[in-house]
Amino acid sequence: MNSIRPEDQDVHEGGSTMKFRPVLHALTANPGVEMMSYAAGKRDMITMGQGEGDVPTPDFIVDATYKAMKEGKMYYGPTLGQELLRKSLSDYYKRIYHLDIPSDRVFVTASGSTAMNLCLAALLDKGDNVVAITPIWKNLLGAVELTQASTTQVPLDYIDDKWSLDLNKLFDAVTPYTKVMLVVTPSNPTGWTATKDEMRKILDFARERGIWVLADEVYARLVYDSPHTPARSDSFLDVATEDDLLLVVNSFSKSWAMTGWRMGWIVGPKIAESKIKDVALYNNLCPPTATQYGAIAALEQGEDFLASQVAMYQSNRDLMMQRLGAMGGGRVHLAKPEATFYGFFKVDGEPDCIALTKRFIDEAQLLLSPGCAFGTTCRGYIRMCFAVSEGRLNEAFDRMEKVL
Repeated sequence: MNSIRPEDQDVHEGGSTMKFRPVLHALTANPGVEMMSYAAGKRDMITMGQGEGDVPTPDFIVDATYKAMKEGKMYYGPTLGQELLRKSLSDYYKRIYHLDIPSDRVFVTASGSTAMNLCLAALLDKGDNVVAITPIWKNLLGAVELTQASTTQVPLDYIDDKWSLDLNKLFDAVTPYTKVMLVVTPSNPTGWTATKDEMRKILDFARERGIWVLADEVYARLVYDSPHTPARSDSFLDVATEDDLLLVVNSFSKSWAMTGWRMGWIVGPKIAESKIKDVALYNNLCPPTATQYGAIAALEQGEDFLASQVAMYQSNRDLMMQRLGAMGGGRVHLAKPEATFYGFFKVDGEPDCIALTKRFIDEAQLLLSPGCAFGTTCRGYIRMCFAVSEGRLNEAFDRMEKVL
């Protein structure tokens, strides 16, 4: 008779047991989700703990999707996306990045999160190692855990209210078991962005060792004071060759207010196309068909909308710096984000971010995200999403003042 270890079983009503993968029992907690559960059902709550704004998806995207549905474009499609969308993404890189990325290097996915999971599933086995720059969105660390690979966290340095990367620390963390270097730039939650020189050195280091670089560039268009026209952050694709072991993950969610649509993409070398397809085939077969036509509309018609959103975020960022800088008698510390729509701050005398987040919920009806969700060195931090109206943002700061 097979024996079942206690840690490998879940006990359900009626006394029956079911055996799940041991890795599911070993998953680390997600404090951000725990705080959302803690706040659930509480009245008059301002929610700024998730990464989305309060502006709805623009009509031209909705209308294009509706038109596609009315035309019957709602059946199974190609595993790596409609060729029209892959071509549209290729044109987007030529227009916005001035790069020639052929459509067979672009893989459409059902969300940026799915894109990341497909990449990790294609690259990692049990016993492999990922070196990840933190702070980092907890879901990415959890996705690595599901592959049964290990993660080595390399934290950004926080000095004089600025975030910076020590490349020596990053490279020293690599071992013979390291298969992937995971870099989120621009960074959720800090707003730090890697420079082109840093990207070039990371790619050179990885190339010499046959290591994959997995870059999350979901916030690439939400940048302030960009040297590029149209505005964007630097990309690993700017300094890569077409056959580098580089996978770049992106999403429609943030730039075009499409969080619930679940549309993303990957750019990789040509050798990755068949392998990503193999994994995607058994993950969800294909991305949703009709919404891909909304994604095409976002790429081709969305620049004015995107520019208006970034202008609002920049104004909100400046307001955040002013209000938080004056709060609590100078006890609040944060770097001015170079990109994204997050403030990642800490408060003198408040080392426990879970306790402080609960106080914001209980005393101010304000839901934020605890910093310990973003890495082992982020215990004292809090993340605030400022992608909301100015009035709502000021109301949130008024409520924070009651606590601080």
